Amino acid sequence: MDEVGLRPALVIFDCDGVLVDSEPISLACLTAGLNRIGVDIDFETVRARFAGTAMPSIMQHVARDYGIAAPEGFVEAVKAETLRAFDAELRAMAGASEAIAALDLPRCVASSSDPVRLGHSLGLTGLLPLFEGRVFSSVEVARGKPFPDLFLHAAARMGFAPESCLVVEDSVPGVTAARAAGMRVVGFTGGGHWGHDPLGADLTAAGAERVVCDYPALVRIIAGAQAP
Repeated sequence: MDEVGLRPALVIFDCDGVLVDSEPISLACLTAGLNRIGVDIDFETVRARFAGTAMPSIMQHVARDYGIAAPEGFVEAVKAETLRAFDAELRAMAGASEAIAALDLPRCVASSSDPVRLGHSLGLTGLLPLFEGRVFSSVEVARGKPFPDLFLHAAARMGFAPESCLVVEDSVPGVTAARAAGMRVVGFTGGGHWGHDPLGADLTAAGAERVVCDYPALVRIIAGAQAP
């Protein structure tokens, strides 16, 4: 645990469920969409299986495990529905903007979301200026989370060695990817989709060295202080 207390050279933030409280919205839209095409799946199963996972991987899992191939235009329709829901409901995580603005370390975003959704989410919540030009999407690499490609790509683009990076993640695939990249990772359970396990046992099991549920605790870890 002590190694989390070492100040990182670069902080890599996931977006959905870390910077913006989007997962309850997007997972609900995905669940409704899958139900419409005949996939018998509920919200909790979608959350457990697909949170933090890019759409191409999700659809591969659906085809393999449920034997249902998404009709043409399905992914695009779900993405459009999600963005419309974001317009009405999306908020930044409490305290995120102030904490990140005060952070005196290089920072970037590495997310499974596509660039359109990333720009929409960060712009809508006022967070985009804090990361302008430093937002990386899984579409830029061959393999998304849980593979390490995206985090390694982000670190390389930012000019830092993987072992000097600290990742903030809210999903098991994200934590797994960060650990595979040789990076330290803090789990974050401040999002609305973590009501089932606010202590983040799944994240700890996946390799998170500490789990926090709000930005004050996260800032203390990044600054090298001990979390309460």
